[in-house]
Amino acid sequence: MRIQVQGAVGVDVSEFFRPAVVPGDRVPDLQLLVGGRWRTAAKDDVFDVRSPIDGSVIARAAKASTDDVEEAIAAAWQARGTFRATPAADRLEICARAGSILAEHADTFARTIVADLGKTSEQAASEVNATRERLGLVREEVRKIFGEYIPGDWMADSVGKSAVVLREPVGTVAAFGPFNYPLYLVASKIIPALAAGNTVVAKAPSEAPISLVLFARVLEEAGLPAGVLNIITGPGSEIGNLLASHADVSMISFTGSTSVGRSIAAGAGPKPMHLELGGNAAGIVLADANLDVAVDKTVLGAFKNAGQRCDAISRVLVERPVYEEYMERILHEAQRWTIGDPRADTTKVGPLVNEKAAARVHELVGDAVAKGARLVAGGDVDCAYHEPSVLADVPLDADIVWEETFGPVLTVLPVADLDTAIELANRSRYGLDSAVFTSNLERAWRTARALECGQVTINDAPAHGVGHFPFGGRKPDSGIGREGLGYSIDECTVLKTVVMPV
Repeated sequence: MRIQVQGAVGVDVSEFFRPAVVPGDRVPDLQLLVGGRWRTAAKDDVFDVRSPIDGSVIARAAKASTDDVEEAIAAAWQARGTFRATPAADRLEICARAGSILAEHADTFARTIVADLGKTSEQAASEVNATRERLGLVREEVRKIFGEYIPGDWMADSVGKSAVVLREPVGTVAAFGPFNYPLYLVASKIIPALAAGNTVVAKAPSEAPISLVLFARVLEEAGLPAGVLNIITGPGSEIGNLLASHADVSMISFTGSTSVGRSIAAGAGPKPMHLELGGNAAGIVLADANLDVAVDKTVLGAFKNAGQRCDAISRVLVERPVYEEYMERILHEAQRWTIGDPRADTTKVGPLVNEKAAARVHELVGDAVAKGARLVAGGDVDCAYHEPSVLADVPLDADIVWEETFGPVLTVLPVADLDTAIELANRSRYGLDSAVFTSNLERAWRTARALECGQVTINDAPAHGVGHFPFGGRKPDSGIGREGLGYSIDECTVLKTVVMPV
C-alpha cells in the first residue's frame, strides 16, 4: 500500500482569527489566551504541529511553561466573581452568538480539522456542525440548574426551619481535550462550564491544537469577558499535572487515555472530576440478528474516524451458527472503506494521528496473527496510514482482544452462545460502550442488563453525537462521571443548602 497525497497541506485562516493565529516565517503561529490577551509563551518556546496527511509542519504552537499555567489559573480565579454574577440569560446569549459566528467560519474549522488530524472532509464538517448544535442546545442544559425547597416540619429536629438547596458553579474548571475530536470534545466541556457560570482553563491536545485556539477566538468575539476562558498549549507531561492539582482549580474534566487519566486523578486530590477514558466495546452478533444491519454497523463502528474513537467497536463476538456468513459479508463491506488522502471525495479512512499510532495498531495486528488469528483483509501500513483490516478467529490471548485498538481494525471472534459472549464482553477491564445485534427483544434486554458498561446500543454502532443521551464509563479504566445534555452541566455545579427559620 502506498498513499498518494494530493498536494501540499496547510492551514489558511482569515483575518478574523489573526489575534489567535499570527503569520510566521513559513507557517502560522498559535498563541496562548491568558487573561483576555493573546500572547506567546512566557519563555517564547514553541513546538511543531504536523499534519498526519504527509507529515509536514503546518503550524507552530506556543509551548506553555508552568509560569504560563499559573498565570492562566490566576486569570480564571480573578474573573470568577464577576462572571458568576453575570445573568444566566447573558451567558446563554454569548453561546448563541458564538454558534452564529462558528457557522460563518464553518469551512475554516472543517479544513483545519482535516489538515490537523487527517479526518475526511465529511467527518470534519460533521464535527463542526455538532459543536454548533451544542452551542444552541445549551438552553436545554440550563433546565438542570434548579434547586429545591425542603420544608423542615417533617423531622422533629428541624421543625420551625426550612431549606433551599441551590446549584452553584464549582468555580474554575480545567478542561482537557483529546486529539480525536479536537474541536467538539473540548468544546463540549467548555460550553456547559461557561453556561453554569464557571471560568475555564482549557488545554488543547498537542497533536491537534489548532481548532481549539480558533474556537476560543469565536467565544471572544461573541462577548465572553476577559479571563473567563484561558487556552494553553503544550505537552501534558510538563503542564497537565500542575493544572489538575492546582488548589485554585475546582474541577477536572478530562477525556483521553486511561494512563493519563489515572495520573491526573492521582494528582488532583479530592476535587470533583469527570474522566472519560478508554474503551474496548464489544459488538455481540446473535444468530437471530439481521445480518445486513449487523455487518453494516459493526464495520462502521470499527472504521469510522479511522477507528480513533473511545466508543469504537473493538471486537465482534459472533454466535457460531452465523459466523461464516457474517465473515463473508464483512469482507465485501470492508472493501468499501477506501483509504487515502482525507481531502479526496472518495476517501472514507484517512491517516491516524501520527506514525507512532499507526505502528502501534500494526503491532497489535501482528501479535494477533502470530498467535493464530487470520488476517483476511488489509494489514498494510504506510507512515500514519493503516489499512482498514479484518481479523478472523482471533484467539483470546491476543492483545487486541483486550486493548483499546484506536485504529481501523475489525477483530472477530466466534462464540458458542449468548452467555459466553456476555462473559467475554464483561471480562474486559474497560466498561464504556457495547452493542448487541438481535431481532429478539427479550434477548436484547437481557444482554443490555447483563453488560457492565455505561451504554449499550441495540442494533446499531455506539455513538454519542451531541450528547442527547448521557454517556460515560462504568469501570475505573473507562472513567467516572457522565457527559451529555443536562448531565454535563450537572457535573459543573455544586449543591449549597441554605437553612432558615420559617
